[in-house]
Amino acid sequence: MKSYDQSFKDEALKLSDDIGVKKACEQLNLNYGTLAGWRKLRAKQVKKEKRTDSEIQIENDRLRKEITELKNANEILKDALGFFAQDRKN
Repeated sequence: MKSYDQSFKDEALKLSDDIGVKKACEQLNLNYGTLAGWRKLRAKQVKKEKRTDSEIQIENDRLRKEITELKNANEILKDALGFFAQDRKN
């Protein structure tokens, strides 16, 4: 499987935007599926980057809540560990 550096991929994507995927593949001697895959990946990345501030805030709030819950669970486990360690000594 041949690998391509990022600058080649970027230039191939620009060319495919200008003249189309099929013609770009012919000019660059690339498999159609390869270039089409790069275009799909780019579209996903662009979509991911375009998240709104409210979506980011919702995700941050969810993650803060999850962190709090995990910290509480860790405290409970530490207390339980101390309890069982003390029980073993007796």
